Amino acid sequence: MNDQFDEFSSLSQPAELPALHSNGSVAPASAPTTTARLQYLIENTPAIIYSSVPTGDFKMTFVSSNALRVLGYHPEEMVSDPNFWFDHIHPEDIPQIFSSIGMLFTEGSRTYEYRFKGSNGSYIWMHDMLRLIRDADGNPVEVVGSLTDITQRKQMEEALQKKGEEQQALIQKLQEAQEQLLQSEKMASVGQLAAGIAHEINNPVGFVNSNMGSLQNYVGTLFGVIEQYDKLFQHIPPTSEFHKRLAAIREKADLAFLKEDVEDLVRESMDGLKRVKDIVQSLKDFSHVGETDWQEADIHQGLDSTLNIVKNEIKYKANIVKEYGKLPPVKCIISQLNQVFMNLFVNASHAIKETGVITVSTGVQNDWVWIKVSDTGSGISPENLKRIFEPFFTTKPIGSGTGLGLSLTYGIIKKHRGRIEVESELGKGTSFTLHLPIHPENAPET
Repeated sequence: MNDQFDEFSSLSQPAELPALHSNGSVAPASAPTTTARLQYLIENTPAIIYSSVPTGDFKMTFVSSNALRVLGYHPEEMVSDPNFWFDHIHPEDIPQIFSSIGMLFTEGSRTYEYRFKGSNGSYIWMHDMLRLIRDADGNPVEVVGSLTDITQRKQMEEALQKKGEEQQALIQKLQEAQEQLLQSEKMASVGQLAAGIAHEINNPVGFVNSNMGSLQNYVGTLFGVIEQYDKLFQHIPPTSEFHKRLAAIREKADLAFLKEDVEDLVRESMDGLKRVKDIVQSLKDFSHVGETDWQEADIHQGLDSTLNIVKNEIKYKANIVKEYGKLPPVKCIISQLNQVFMNLFVNASHAIKETGVITVSTGVQNDWVWIKVSDTGSGISPENLKRIFEPFFTTKPIGSGTGLGLSLTYGIIKKHRGRIEVESELGKGTSFTLHLPIHPENAPET
């Protein structure tokens, strides 16, 4: 093999190419001319032809001279170093070759793609085809192979992959935007419905409240008349038939109980009407139909109106503790912030398995306000904490949640140039802290 290598390496450009007959057939050539032609073809082929021993580190025994053009190494240099092949393979690619090179002796051939260090120190992607040669008795004689530079192909594949990932990311963003738009439209519809219901309820509540006020006055007047009758009744002789009949009527009617109970009924009815009015006002405050422009709003009013809306969802599971600081008006789209508050309140109540506490705190720091919603629920595991703002991610059972609540929350707060901080501990609870600039037009984009 070394003699053969010496013969090839002693040749440079072919002294004479094979002659052609007029009909296109190749004229017979002498042995030196055939060898020169072969050397010429090897030097100009894209693939490096090599051979190696079939044992140990597969020491190279022959390398075609075009290795100098492709890799920058002289064939003599590659053949003289017994560890040249493995020493120049990229460290990350060696394991996959080592783990399967033994299959060459069972399958007879192997194909690899790996990075090979060139003479300038940079790595070149190579396509390596190996074939095991055996003698007549089936014993391994040598390994022959060809190395082809596929760096350009790999670069194109990487560029295509990167482009595909960018397109996937763009598709994901479009899907998120579409879902957020649908959710926003749905919330707008809910807001319009709430405002319509609030308006319709306001009318009967208004006249019922007015009637109850009049009834309260009438009842007071009636019992005032009865008290005057009682004073006159005391001047009638107890033995008279008239006194006895009035006493029986009074006892049968149980006027003392009626007076006390009617007053309680009227007072409870007035309290109930006030609660209905508060709920209706909360619906109106929460919906803010038509308020899509930025304007200064009272964050505490938004929190209170939203708590009234979700009160039925929370009251059987958690006590609400308010720790409000003094907040200035904040320029915002309050209807969107109310959606954020509602998501946080509902999620907090769902995190509490039986009973617990939801604490709502507020404060101001420099040109920012903060709103903190904490619960004593089950907490969020660290692996899920990283994904809670991803669209469609939810830990709730199928059919119990869309996984869009916190994603929309994140989008709304980002739109207000704010930020969200989350702290959670399994078994102890979770806290969401919203930071909002008082004047978002002066705040940097987040």
